[in-house]
Amino acid sequence: MSPEWTRVAVVGAGTIGLSWAALFAAHGVEVRITDPRGDLGDAVRAAMPPLAASIPGADLDDLLDRVRVADDLAEAVADVDLVQENGPERLELKQQLFAEIARHAPGRAVLASSSSGIVATAIAAELPDTVAARLLIAHPFNPPQVVPLVEVVPGERTAEPVVEAATAFYRRLGKTPVRLRREVPGFVANRLQSAIMREAISLVLRGVVRVEELDTVMKSSLGGRYATVGPFESFHLGGGPGGIRHMMAHLGVGMAERWEDLGRPELTPETIALLSEQTEAAYGAGPAAYQQRAALRDRKQTAINAVLSDLAEN
Repeated sequence: MSPEWTRVAVVGAGTIGLSWAALFAAHGVEVRITDPRGDLGDAVRAAMPPLAASIPGADLDDLLDRVRVADDLAEAVADVDLVQENGPERLELKQQLFAEIARHAPGRAVLASSSSGIVATAIAAELPDTVAARLLIAHPFNPPQVVPLVEVVPGERTAEPVVEAATAFYRRLGKTPVRLRREVPGFVANRLQSAIMREAISLVLRGVVRVEELDTVMKSSLGGRYATVGPFESFHLGGGPGGIRHMMAHLGVGMAERWEDLGRPELTPETIALLSEQTEAAYGAGPAAYQQRAALRDRKQTAINAVLSDLAEN
């Protein structure tokens, strides 16, 4: 299979679907987008200007020319090379959706789900082998047009050439695809995020810090560090010439003891209210605040991407 695909269907026009559509179009791919929402055309036109601004070198008019609204699913997936599904995180719905996609898409089309936690084997459970062989997870980290990662997770029946072609295609878009070696609900990035959020919420509930202060701690320490090295490389460097073996021997016991003290907060209505109040007080609420903060986030992430890319090339 060739990764030089030129036509893609985006199924589902929420935040993730619209971001994928902009990224595909920015790389010269013809996009057909479909969603049962009644304002799809307006949603696409409203989303493209800020999305174009967040993609280096993107031209708004080009994006609008390449992203075409399809009247229905059958029209959207006809003659495409790849279907990128972005529906709600409900297994039964995804199973039904991919069964319908398979009825209308070409037999050569790769079927990718942006699912943030449901594995491909479960989605393809009722599909014939010929369809399951073309189905995999391609989970982006939000927002897809800016954050490099895409987790490529094949199911038990996914064919190897499909995995290789999809990986090459996402890499062509400037993404950093990482193929997972086995299926696990939530994949890798979201499981790590969940672990961090669990302790972050616990620390706020225990009165150790407020929401904004915890974010400052993260941005001023682990956030910046993990943009350059991952947890294992960080430990390896932290051990000096002795590396991770030295680090584990001297600090591993204390780290393991802290594991026992990590919180297990419950998302009660009271907890959600407290977290929401502190977060909204720090960062605002409503459409205007969202647009302003999201644009700032995208500019920061794009700047980090550019610096890291430049360092890698040099």
